Amino acid sequence: MAAVTRARRAEIQRQATQIRMRCQRQHHTVERTVTEIRSALPEVTALEAWRFALGWSRAETISQIAGLYRADGLVPRGLSDSMLCRWEHDRDEWPDGEYLVMLCRVYGARPEQLGLHRPVAPFEPPGPVGLIGYGQPHTVAAGRSPWEGMDPLTTAAGLPAVRESLQLALLADPDGGRLVVDLVEAAVDHYALNYSKHPPHLLFQEVRDVRQLLIPMLTKAGSTSAPELQRHMGWLSALLGNLAYHLDDTTGARAHLGTAAAYGERAGDARLEAWAWGAQSMVARTAGRLDTAVEHAERGVSVAPGGLVRAQLHAWALLPALAAHGRDDEADRALAVALSELDGASVSRAPGRFGFDAPELALHEAEANLTLGRTVQARARAEKSADACATGTPGWAAATLVLAQAEATDHPEDAAQRGHDVLDRVPPARLRSTARVRLSRLDALLRDQHYGGRAADLTERLRILPQPVDVHGQALTG
Repeated sequence: MAAVTRARRAEIQRQATQIRMRCQRQHHTVERTVTEIRSALPEVTALEAWRFALGWSRAETISQIAGLYRADGLVPRGLSDSMLCRWEHDRDEWPDGEYLVMLCRVYGARPEQLGLHRPVAPFEPPGPVGLIGYGQPHTVAAGRSPWEGMDPLTTAAGLPAVRESLQLALLADPDGGRLVVDLVEAAVDHYALNYSKHPPHLLFQEVRDVRQLLIPMLTKAGSTSAPELQRHMGWLSALLGNLAYHLDDTTGARAHLGTAAAYGERAGDARLEAWAWGAQSMVARTAGRLDTAVEHAERGVSVAPGGLVRAQLHAWALLPALAAHGRDDEADRALAVALSELDGASVSRAPGRFGFDAPELALHEAEANLTLGRTVQARARAEKSADACATGTPGWAAATLVLAQAEATDHPEDAAQRGHDVLDRVPPARLRSTARVRLSRLDALLRDQHYGGRAADLTERLRILPQPVDVHGQALTG
């Protein structure tokens, strides 16, 4: 293949982006998009076309492959940008069997669709299923990938198994005894710790199904297990409330979180009760009910245990509610309490949906400063939060978009690029409503200043971004 100049390569990328965006508007599949890219741009190989069709940079592909290794409990191999570039452009360069498997998984394609199949001689039997370097299975011959038909970038396959184990426990202990209580606690922990690994609509359905299984148990449970089941029912309701909020269902979120607070109070779980009121404050603030947001936050603070939970309620609920209300001095005092509680806490962080740590505090501080017009402080704290988060995670997306908003006036091109980075690295099905709101705010800031270039491209990408739920009530699939 003749060498492609740098200028032509830039033009190819530009045209491929335009084709992908047009195909998205027309709801074409990725495979159809690949076909259209290769028809219009004959220099583009199949492997590169799949990357273009997904809207990924090489760095994003490398990051996603590393994520697959980690999800499998393995240490990622040293895939580099130059290696991927050679596989895309040099007909004599081929990924080994292990990388072939990972490319198929990450792109959701078969080897022949990626142009990476080697012809099998007539009458030659298919290659065996072997083991890749870490003992994981792979198919070395051309043909159907062992992962064909599977969602390549989700852990959703493991969700039903948790529910099914609970169903088996209920068969063994239909009155909701110790076995059921222990498994419900394990399920809540699983959902909370792996919250960000699942598209919200998939996790919502699973949590709802598990909660539904437990409703009969509340009337059957004996005096020793009833309070514990009530507490777990409260945490499941808290998860549903947060998931509803991330699916832009604020009225549903209010209902679920109200249930969570009630069960927290009934079961004597101060942490659950405080968290639920903090989440209610977040929902009220989003809906513009600022007085209610402050009231809910103060109620959560009043029951929050000292240390990490109290730091969380001041930073996550009270600080942003007061900032949105324009109560600068009170917001500063809430921040001071959060910092003091975090500094004196016996543990500095807790993982999962209900957890809290210093990077999250920095995020809330940055957003409050942005609300109060303190742009310089907002940039510094948002950058600190983003740097502490793994790229592509919800925390990283939130901090990156707050940082972009803080940069929008003085550095519009950088701000717009951060918006593109979030859209490049977070698939639409995993893009929470909070990220969508931050993207919309960023877009409005850039449009108010009449910036073009990357800012105009961002506006177009947001215009065609699929909604979490369509007009027929169907959830966006991963």
